[in-house]
Amino acid sequence: MDVKTLLLQQWASCLDEEDWFPPLEKVLEDITFEQAIWKPVVGAHSIWELVCHLLFYEKRFLLRFLLRFLDETTNEPQAENNESTFQLPTETLENWKETKQEYFYVHRELGKILAKSEHEDLYRQIPGEDNSLVLELKSLALHDAYHIGQIVFLSKMQGAWAGKRSF
Repeated sequence: MDVKTLLLQQWASCLDEEDWFPPLEKVLEDITFEQAIWKPVVGAHSIWELVCHLLFYEKRFLLRFLLRFLDETTNEPQAENNESTFQLPTETLENWKETKQEYFYVHRELGKILAKSEHEDLYRQIPGEDNSLVLELKSLALHDAYHIGQIVFLSKMQGAWAGKRSF
């Protein structure tokens, strides 16, 4: 199996294809607004905050990738520090739905870039980045899997996790 195929499988398993862990689309489909903002203890992150964190890094990478290769400047997402990437928009049901949809969209767009990339594109250093496309997407997929596990745990703590699932 080539690295592109492996990475495409890894990328899909984070969003919508079942593997060793549940894909985020399935995990979030029945999460209510109240469950999304719930925190088990002070200082912990909510499900929604974790999705915002994942979205921040994927959106930043997508914008950097697209616009730097087009030799354009961008107003990419900025964060004072890692903790600020968990910041929520105004807490409304509509904003919760929009955050999920934006994450799904950005994740799919990155997958499309990967799918269209030629072998040499995968290993070319991205302008302004320390790594190539393949290394950045590998890291993002591992980052997603880590936080998906946290989201699953938070949903289990709230009783939102179905007793029987196919994964």
